[in-house]
Amino acid sequence: MHCEVEFLPVGSGSKAGDAIVVRYGDAADYHLILVDGGHAETGDNIVAHLKKQFGPFPVLEHVVLTHSDADHASGLRTVLSEIPVRNLWMHIPWLLAEGSRHLFSDKRWTPEGLKAAVKAEYGTISEIYDLAVEAGCNIFFPFQGADIGPFRVCSPKRATYNYLLPQFEKTPDPDQGAIEAAHIWIGKESLTHKIFEAAKAALQGWTEETWDNERLKDGGITSASNESSVVLYGAFENNARVLLTGDTGVSGLWWTASYAESVGLPLQQFTFVQIPHHGSRRNVGPTVLTKLLGEKQPEGAAYRFSAYVSAPKDDAKHPRRMVLNAFKRRGGLIIATQGGSKVHWGGFPARPGYSVAEGLPFYTQVEEYT
Repeated sequence: MHCEVEFLPVGSGSKAGDAIVVRYGDAADYHLILVDGGHAETGDNIVAHLKKQFGPFPVLEHVVLTHSDADHASGLRTVLSEIPVRNLWMHIPWLLAEGSRHLFSDKRWTPEGLKAAVKAEYGTISEIYDLAVEAGCNIFFPFQGADIGPFRVCSPKRATYNYLLPQFEKTPDPDQGAIEAAHIWIGKESLTHKIFEAAKAALQGWTEETWDNERLKDGGITSASNESSVVLYGAFENNARVLLTGDTGVSGLWWTASYAESVGLPLQQFTFVQIPHHGSRRNVGPTVLTKLLGEKQPEGAAYRFSAYVSAPKDDAKHPRRMVLNAFKRRGGLIIATQGGSKVHWGGFPARPGYSVAEGLPFYTQVEEYT
């Protein structure tokens, strides 16, 4: 079984988002997965792309919404309206809120009251859910251990999602004491609400970086919603291994590594990796990247895997150069969308109209991280 991964351009200017089409099987017998749907206008582009590349009546075996942010969800409304979808995988915050009720500050919430309050804040997700029900889609929660076609969900666990949910921007205020007492663990460290406080690190200008002097730091902080992103691990013929990360952060990557090791999914052997959250410095760190991808390679060594990042064409902040350098040090050929469609053929024959993408260089000037 082959695995082709295509990143579609999302947004214009500095407007980021994700929309990924995955084809698995072989050229004569394959299935399609859509991971995320970008912004509202991205939906039309996805539909047009699917019909152009896969015939006038394409069918999506699976659609996966990695998390509830609008730049990943909005375009799925158009997709579900115009393309048959057999299986939809997404977290539905209001249906999961009851498992988090003890972690909200207001202890007067009833199950139905909390459900209604959360649902009211997630209009786009509600529309997607209603469209899927109307179309007769099978709807599943993508929690750790679930199999989506040839992919295994490595993160998050359901308990972890319930821990994170009260810390989303759109949900009612959390009970910080209860959250701290919950003691979610990453690696050997206890994860508390403190990792979601405002980051103290700041970028101030530019600084030099060499191959042996890595400026990226551990301890990056991203939002609770980002940490809830679905992380997918796929294994294919010829030892090809694919890791799709959505917008997950350092915690989600540690949860992924821990789970993969516990079930015998090899790390440091990937052929394709998605750079999380459009190349943000807050979503990765040197230690977890080494855990997932392997040790730093000698400068000039051959590429060990491809690393793709979905980034807007004119965004000065994404992807961060220090992040791209970190993946490159560990053996990655770095490819950025930046306004174009980029595809990793993964054993499938190349389609007409595509050219060979050039990898990004190692940058000797990076953002100063203080």
